[in-house]
Amino acid sequence: MRYNQAAVEALVAIVDHGTFDAAARALHVTPSAVSQRVRALEREVGQVVVRRGSPCVPTEVGTALVRLGRQARLLDDEARAALEEHGGRVEVTAGVNADSLATWFREVLAEVGESRELTLRLVVEDQAYSAELLRSGEALAAVTSDPQPVQGCRSEHLGFLRYRPAATPALAERFRRGRGTDWQRMPVVVFNAKDELQHDVLRDRGVTAPDVVHLVPTSADFHEAVRLGLGWGMLPEPQLLPDLEAGRLVTLGGRTHQDVHLYWQRWRIDSAALETLTGVVRRAAAGTLR
Repeated sequence: MRYNQAAVEALVAIVDHGTFDAAARALHVTPSAVSQRVRALEREVGQVVVRRGSPCVPTEVGTALVRLGRQARLLDDEARAALEEHGGRVEVTAGVNADSLATWFREVLAEVGESRELTLRLVVEDQAYSAELLRSGEALAAVTSDPQPVQGCRSEHLGFLRYRPAATPALAERFRRGRGTDWQRMPVVVFNAKDELQHDVLRDRGVTAPDVVHLVPTSADFHEAVRLGLGWGMLPEPQLLPDLEAGRLVTLGGRTHQDVHLYWQRWRIDSAALETLTGVVRRAAAGTLR
């Protein structure tokens, strides 16, 4: 079944911008026109497609239509770029976790920067939750820790990031207990509420509620906080190894480490832009990930 393209575009604009008024400004039409298009779409599918609020949120049916709208927009952009005399750029939205963006994914940025084909729009989300960006249609592709493909997507293994617990030599010495570490009393740094890496290490040592927990919600600042002695934290090896070699940090817990396997999931549509970005991601991952 084919749906009215203008109505689907209106729904996508509402989801992108949060309100009917903002969607109308983006589409250069009146809010009344946006409302009429959405009502027509709801009559066509026989269901509500968006829950009015601040922000407006698509229903389950609306989410499927948003995915359809974004796929159509991508293919339209590719066709338009192909028809332009000097070619053109196609925007691709991708989800990526903060630690990847701060390490191996920078090679993706460098290669895309040299390209004349792509405009990259990144959405930063934890790798354990980025698959939701694909389900909602917010992203065309994503770095995720879930090997199971989202419906309508294909998945491939990229490799894994190895994380190791680290602290400054001074902090490690201050909280030394015999030959080990006083994990209960030693301050810990976490990235956000979704960050379980540190708590997994603590639970293995019988600690469920450490005395001091610092929250630092950006990858670069998290790394710097550990380097400054705010607390210990799990650092990916690409960030950690130079500090170990320079003596700025030491590892804790002997050979303790956690490996986070990463997968590249992308929509299963015939898109040259997605194929190009997928190739760039493969090359970057092969150069850094284990």
